[in-house]
Amino acid sequence: MIRVAWGAGAAETPMASLDAALAEAGAHQYNIRELSSVIPAGVAVETPGRLPALGAPGTAVDAVLARRTSPPGEPAVAGLAWARGAEEDEPLGVGTFYETGGTNRDRVRERLRTGIARGAALRDIDPVEPEFRVVETGPTEHHVSAVALAAYGNAEPLV
Repeated sequence: MIRVAWGAGAAETPMASLDAALAEAGAHQYNIRELSSVIPAGVAVETPGRLPALGAPGTAVDAVLARRTSPPGEPAVAGLAWARGAEEDEPLGVGTFYETGGTNRDRVRERLRTGIARGAALRDIDPVEPEFRVVETGPTEHHVSAVALAAYGNAEPLV
């Protein structure tokens, strides 16, 4: 199963704001291994918003990660789009994610629309209606971060 989660955070340093955003998404206790974008056929994509417990703290979670960290006074926007094909014999066909970040919600949404269409075309996917998750925060007097991620399966030990 693939789970889509998202969050936003603000803090005195860029990394602390990213950690706060990951905490809101339920991903702060894991080491995130970033993946490219392919959704395997037959695998469900759910949108809980916050990850459930996937394993012990310090284990690794494979994920497609959209993120943006901005300095004080600027907003942060992260967006994730996904689409998949469907066949009569496989309603959950192969799919793709597209991730991006920026400071303007409309521009991020436009890049998501363009990117997911291009990614589907590259993979010969005739997509069913794409889905989108866009997260926005700030500006504040602190650094701000927005994240949207698609976590694949459960966490795995690193050592």
